[in-house]
Amino acid sequence: MPLRSYRPTSPGLRRMTRSTFEEITNDTPHKPLTERLVQHAGRNSQGRITVRHQGSGHKRLYRVIDWKRGKPGVPARIATVEYDPNRSARIALLHYADGEKRYMLLPHGLGVGDTVISGPDAEARVGNALPLSRIPLGTQIHNIELVAGRGGQIVRSAGASAQLLAKEGDHATIRLPSGEVRRVRAVCMATVGQVGNLDHENQKIGKAGRARHMGKRPEVRGSVMNPRDHPHGGGEGKASAGMPPKTPWGKPAMGYRTRPKAKPSNKMIVRRRYGRG
Repeated sequence: MPLRSYRPTSPGLRRMTRSTFEEITNDTPHKPLTERLVQHAGRNSQGRITVRHQGSGHKRLYRVIDWKRGKPGVPARIATVEYDPNRSARIALLHYADGEKRYMLLPHGLGVGDTVISGPDAEARVGNALPLSRIPLGTQIHNIELVAGRGGQIVRSAGASAQLLAKEGDHATIRLPSGEVRRVRAVCMATVGQVGNLDHENQKIGKAGRARHMGKRPEVRGSVMNPRDHPHGGGEGKASAGMPPKTPWGKPAMGYRTRPKAKPSNKMIVRRRYGRG
């Protein structure tokens, strides 16, 4: 999955890179596994902006992904590798032995024709999904459940993988891509391997128009605003405002812990990311 560059016929193309898409084998998604995706442009049900800098963008169809891998013991063959505009990873269309079709995240190293299976009796090899209690220590995993039966919730983006460090009693200890070490119940499912499309993080957008196609609106620095619009605003020239970084509403934006101390899942975290205790 390498990247391609362009001849610098314009400033926007000078440093732009994007995927070659050479691993894609099908341009149209499997229609029964798609849903209409309504774009809200960062607005809530009252029409108020709750997430800034979102809007416009190309229309998309949502691909229904089988996060649960909920057909234990039934082997499936990877029929096609497809592009999903809703995520950074590639997806694979599975043809199960009983005739059903489902989508899954494409792990690194698999392609059309490979066979995967899920369930507690599955072999711990790339693409197979099984409980953490049945996966050998040191294995790379992704699409990890936090609640048994809910489906994978973490480690799902392109190139991501976690590592299984230990198993003790009813819990397993894993190291997440952020460096955080946390415990997860050993009955939770995970998929063996690393998520594909490793070069996604190396892409350079190159021009603003490409960001707009992705649904990203422009961001304006607070230091160039007026004082009434942002705490960093005002002053003569490039004034730093002489205060710690803040959000437009005055909340500290760096060095301030926002995670609630009474959050129930805190007891599952063994070591926080960035080396914090």
